[in-house]
Amino acid sequence: MKTSDALCIHTEEAMVLERSTRLLAGAVIVACMVLVGPSAPSGSLSVRSLPDEAVRDVVPNRVMTWNICNPCDESNVDRAAEIATYAPQVIGLQEACVRDVEGIRDHLENLYGLVYHVEYGTVLRSWGRCGGTPWSPGAYGQAVLSAAPMTDLVTVEYPDGGSEDRGYMAVTTTVGDRPVRVFNTHLAERRQEAVRADQAGVLAAEVARHDRAIVLGDFNAVPDAPELTGIWALATDTDPECRPTPTGTCQPTTDWQSKFDYIFLRGIVPLDHQVHPTPYSDHHPLHADLDPA
Repeated sequence: MKTSDALCIHTEEAMVLERSTRLLAGAVIVACMVLVGPSAPSGSLSVRSLPDEAVRDVVPNRVMTWNICNPCDESNVDRAAEIATYAPQVIGLQEACVRDVEGIRDHLENLYGLVYHVEYGTVLRSWGRCGGTPWSPGAYGQAVLSAAPMTDLVTVEYPDGGSEDRGYMAVTTTVGDRPVRVFNTHLAERRQEAVRADQAGVLAAEVARHDRAIVLGDFNAVPDAPELTGIWALATDTDPECRPTPTGTCQPTTDWQSKFDYIFLRGIVPLDHQVHPTPYSDHHPLHADLDPA
């Protein structure tokens, strides 16, 4: 073999090896992107550490409601850490994109060992809120996460959603060791009082069918708003200072210092409640511990 021929062969082999190396590197990068997924925080994959006082396992008689804000440029890692700090047995989320909830749920399990079942109350598909593609936009609405299995899912869209489709979902699960019907809703936006009144009437009629019920959600109304009269006739909020006729200082649950978020209880006694200001939404997580009896 001539020296020039040997040189050409070695050169071609080197080029093939270099090309194979580049392809392998590219495949590794793509695989990492698939594993990380769209819900990973931008810029860094570091996990936000929980505060020292955070609980380390699901609290059996604790329930939470949280409007997580969509569309908002927030990390699902941070949302999961916020939930993991208090580790409720049942969580009702509003303004929830299915893709975000899937990410939050995965982070709760993989990062904190908190395992939840999930059910969705989708009311619309919105590319602007939840991404996806124009021909297959992401699902948007409510979601319930529960440490115990859930049954009898019902999803209802209100006849009039106001400026955006709205509705409620309901599931049967256990809180403590007793079965309970859990509702999760998001009523029409502010300045749509008449629409909210009709929506609250639809919800109240269903809640009234159950002796034990927990009603979670963003009602977009303060406690003395007339549209909540039907709900107050059936249940009480976990904050004893928040009533149709204020009895004291009612803790706000929003950045604009209004009480819009509620945990209404029917046939169940609250023990304690807390509102947790957060930088990850314009609504604050509200949780309540309930009497298991």
